[in-house]
Parts: sequence; C-alpha cells; structure tokens
Amino acid sequence: MRLDLFDLQLVLNIVETGSLTKGAERSAISLQACSERIKKMEQRYAASLFTRHASGVKLTLAGQTFVEHAQQILQQGRQLEQAMAPFAAGLSSSMVLWCNSSAQSEYLPLLLPQYLLQNPNVQIELKEAESHDIVAAIEQGTAQLGLISGFFRSSQLQTLEFADDPLVLIFPKAHELTGHAPMPLAQTLGYPFVGLMQYHSLQQSIETQAKQLGSRIQYRLRLPNFAAIAQVVANGVGVAIMPKRAALRLQALYAFDTVDLTGDWANRKLMLTARSFDDLSTPYQHFSQFLIAQHSLLKLD
Repeated sequence: MRLDLFDLQLVLNIVETGSLTKGAERSAISLQACSERIKKMEQRYAASLFTRHASGVKLTLAGQTFVEHAQQILQQGRQLEQAMAPFAAGLSSSMVLWCNSSAQSEYLPLLLPQYLLQNPNVQIELKEAESHDIVAAIEQGTAQLGLISGFFRSSQLQTLEFADDPLVLIFPKAHELTGHAPMPLAQTLGYPFVGLMQYHSLQQSIETQAKQLGSRIQYRLRLPNFAAIAQVVANGVGVAIMPKRAALRLQALYAFDTVDLTGDWANRKLMLTARSFDDLSTPYQHFSQFLIAQHSLLKLD
C-alpha cells in the first residue's frame, strides 16, 4: 500500500471534526469509503488509530503519532507545491558566474551548452574578472560563485577543484625550441616575448615569477587575447606563454609549436569558489554540482 496524501488529510479531518461521519463529509467521500480507508491504514501499520465512542472518536497513542507525522508530511507537500510552481509557470532562474579569462574562453564554452539544454528555464550571465577581484567580490557578498586561479586563497571562502589549467610556451614552427623537453621559466627569458596587456592577471603572474628569478621579460608586443598572440607568434615575432587548453585550440588555426613549462606556478588549477557551498540557493548548488562533475571531461591529453 502506497502512502496517500488524501488518507493523511482524511485522518486530520476526522481529528478536527471529532467523528468519522463529519470527517468523511469534509473529505467529500462516503462514510463507508472513509471507514475502509481507515481500516486499510490500521492494517498497514498494525495499530488502531482511533477508539470509537458514542460521542465520536478519539486518537490512540498510535493515532497521535500518526497525526504528528501526517501534519509534517502534508506541510512538506505544500512547500513542494510552492517550490515547483515557478517551473510550472515557465519562470526562469538567473545566475551570475564570475570567472577569469581562462575559464571563460577555454572551459565554459565546452560545458554550458549541455547545462542550458538540460535546464531550459535557467539563464546564466558570465562576468569576466581577475581572480583577485572575484575573491574580493565573493567576500563582500556582491558575487556568489566564481572560477579562479588556484593561486588565490582566502580564509573566508570555500574552494573545489574544477580543472587543471597548466601553462605552456608557444613559439613559431622550426624554432630552436622545437622538440625541447619541458623547461622552467628561467630558460625562456632570453627570448623576445609577445604578451597580454599589463592589467591581465596571467601576465602579472608571469612577470612576478621573472622578477623572483632576477630577470625581466622583454616584450616586443602586447595584445588583448590569446588568439591575437597565437597569430603573431605563428608569424615569427616571438614566444609567448598561455594556458595549454588555449594553445591546443589555437593550433588548429595558427602554425606554432609548444613546450610544457615546469614548476608549481605553471601547473595551475582552476578552482570553483563560494563563501559556503551549502548556503548557496538551490539553483546555484545545482549548477556547482554540475561544474564539478565535469572534471574528468576537462582533462588534458
């Protein structure tokens, strides 16, 4: 016998009216049907729910226990109806995902179409920002969810690993570095560079590493995005550092080779971050679970 919400409400109607007859009337069923339903419930739970008296019925101890749980279940049922009503009405939920440039250009275009097709009432806005700005926005409460570089830490935020995001050096075909084994940044600094604009956090990270080595990067040109850099490098202007996934994508368009960079700073990870994942609203929690579940799909060869 399946749990029937009508039967739960029937019992409450009997309790509130004090009799089977009035409870049946309030429930819009016959007295015979009411009695049969009560009998089946008592058989299912092997306990009497009511004692019969000339003046009506009273709950047994088992009946009181039944009523307490019935009230909770019916309340939860009403809450479920309220929660599902917006979906039945075709209303949408909107979310904002803050992300750094690497996440926005190299990872999310691969994943978001699947999520949006599976959830037609969801709207997602991507807000590109530097990782340190994303951390600050979530700490201050102006953002709820973000994808950041693993180098940025905050004691106020929680993080989950989203994807590996290693860096590589790219250079023109037939360059002297072609076929070179993975190398540290120090061995690249003698070459002329093509870089991102100065405000870009990746470029700032590279320059910080160079300064720690007591050197400076010599730029021949700075450009706003990885595609422009790849095109210029392919034409022989210099070398450049970019995320490996971006390099793999752009090699289909431009002729250049790559070599992996060594060191913790170059073997980055993208992290999903929030103040508290458990405290996120249901849409944000669902979206977060989807993103983290895609980790195996994002592995680089």
